Amino acid sequence: MATIETSNGRVAQISVSLGGVPKLPVAAAELTSLGLVGDQQKNLKYHGGPDRALCLWSLAVIEALQQEGHPIAPGYAGENLTLAGLNWADLVPGNRIAIGVQVQIEITDYAAPCRKNMRWFSDRRFSRMSQTHYPGSSRLYARVLQGGTVRAGDRVVLL
Repeated sequence: MATIETSNGRVAQISVSLGGVPKLPVAAAELTSLGLVGDQQKNLKYHGGPDRALCLWSLAVIEALQQEGHPIAPGYAGENLTLAGLNWADLVPGNRIAIGVQVQIEITDYAAPCRKNMRWFSDRRFSRMSQTHYPGSSRLYARVLQGGTVRAGDRVVLL
């Protein structure tokens, strides 16, 4: 069965850390079924594992939050890939995304807001990242269907 490209964008930033936030930018990273090589999570009850191998967020959402006066930037909320050019509100669990020439992922769930992100909000109301309270503003979790190298600037295609 052929896939149909319905929307495309780019990887604005790749971010990793040894656990915690903010995650820091890197130019490229190898992606495996458990996430980006060199990235770790402190609380494995809520983060990481095959169905939460990647955390994704929208550059447009981050920029909107900045316009609202929040001191947030790519990687601050713990996302691994900050993506640009996709209609973020349209992304839902089950969507498949191609990144670069070889990587494919599948969105598995909305990431619940974490109190560790409170400091990135001028009013400390990190629920601003909640899919329940602000649909289309949530980070997303994804599983890796096909790994490989991800680079900043890679094309991102919603399949």
